[in-house]
Amino acid sequence: MANTLRIASRRSQLAMVQTHWVRDELLQAHQGLEISIEAMATQGDKILDVALAKIGDKGLFTKELEAQMLVDQADIAVHSLKDLPTNLPDGLMLGCITEREDPADALVVHARHSDKSLATLPEGAVVGTSSLRRLAQLRHHYPHLTFKDVRGNVITRLEKLDSGEFDCLILAAAGLGRLGLADRIHELIDPSISLHAVGQGALGIECREGDEAVLAQIKVLEHLPTARRCLAERAFLRQLEGGCQVPIGVNSCFEGEAEQAELVLTGMVASLDGLRLIRDVRRGPQQDPEAIGIALAEALRAQGAGEILEEIFATVRPEA
Repeated sequence: MANTLRIASRRSQLAMVQTHWVRDELLQAHQGLEISIEAMATQGDKILDVALAKIGDKGLFTKELEAQMLVDQADIAVHSLKDLPTNLPDGLMLGCITEREDPADALVVHARHSDKSLATLPEGAVVGTSSLRRLAQLRHHYPHLTFKDVRGNVITRLEKLDSGEFDCLILAAAGLGRLGLADRIHELIDPSISLHAVGQGALGIECREGDEAVLAQIKVLEHLPTARRCLAERAFLRQLEGGCQVPIGVNSCFEGEAEQAELVLTGMVASLDGLRLIRDVRRGPQQDPEAIGIALAEALRAQGAGEILEEIFATVRPEA
């Protein structure tokens, strides 16, 4: 096994916290291993004045990191799994999925609303989110609220909130926790209101196909229950031909004991205005998670999910 490992990472604060965690865990697992980190900005980090869905969806936060691996300048890339497209470039693979933090969406409020919940925010309250998934679901349940796009890293978004630009933000609970900002979470949003993003809360470690030495190094971080849940979620997204920036949400869990437990996957597709929301559930043996995701996607497609997604692609997909 090689005694050096080169990690490609985004340079945002959250990305670096996640990458340093991976580095420290690998150093603890492999005595004598030397690890270097190459941090860089991605397209999604650089373009902050345009809504994510308008930029496009092909590896907004991953493409530059993948290029480093393809030219042998890095061995692995650490991603928030929710940002990693379900179809990877030729020559690369998802080598490892780490144990998941809480995948829920979180409500963070301005101090003036400290006595409010998501359900009791006043009419017209301005909700900041850059996610079409959150937008569609919250519009469906709370049409009286006003929604405004917010970009930038987590700290920048919180500064905009605290300055009064927004009444509240919707952020990933896992990201707030990793940044030491869990105390800003005002409310965890119930899955009955907002299903989370595919892979949310987990880290995905990408590597070159066939690089057995590197795969052996990173597999110590694999968390099998998380991996099975996330593989089901990713198969669902892939089968619907949806990307990271479309209103597709999921929730997954196990019901039963140990290896006999069934994997239960809930999925949702919604129109941007929130008026149409299709939701269904499929379950099956956890040892074949992708089959569950595919079955759920086909069930939603039979209920009209394909037509909703086509309308959305026609609206938000950037010009070629």
